Amino acid sequence: MNEKQKKLDSLRREIESDKNLPLSTNLVFGEGDIDCKILFIGEAPGEKEDETGRPFVGRAGQLLTKSLEEIGLKREDVYITNIVKRRPPMNRDPLPEEILLYKPYLTKQIEIINPVLIATLGRFSMNYFLPDAKIMKDQGKLFRVKDFFVYPILHPAAALRGNTMMAVFKESIKKLPKAVEKAGKLKSTK
Repeated sequence: MNEKQKKLDSLRREIESDKNLPLSTNLVFGEGDIDCKILFIGEAPGEKEDETGRPFVGRAGQLLTKSLEEIGLKREDVYITNIVKRRPPMNRDPLPEEILLYKPYLTKQIEIINPVLIATLGRFSMNYFLPDAKIMKDQGKLFRVKDFFVYPILHPAAALRGNTMMAVFKESIKKLPKAVEKAGKLKSTK
């Protein structure tokens, strides 16, 4: 087992043993290639994710997986996680205090994985990095946030709500490889 995996396993155990964290559903830590170029971050697990312990496996996750395949990526090529690691009741949005309490763990997870690009899925994860950004205005654009490059994308669940949103989502996914390439070049010149 490599050092990165050991650190992630240790972080997972730390989250599991932290009794101060809100929400008591199953832990959905994240999965994928820990040496990935792209780290996807959503807001919080839903019902299917809570049941399986895996991120983005419901309808929205199926759309994400299919969209990645359309640009030549497999789900196993990327890493997928959420800001909040447990499901909020009734699939409600995560509360600000929940996001705040899970924040140190996500920060450590990002530092360990150290991707070329962080693709945020939806406004909650986008606003985690870009507090003043607006999802419809800023999705599909590349931003530098400290040592990372952030690429906001509509949440796939929003894309499932209609043709216009689906077209916006698909367009952002289609531009993802170029964003990764650009981020990689900028990161290596730092």
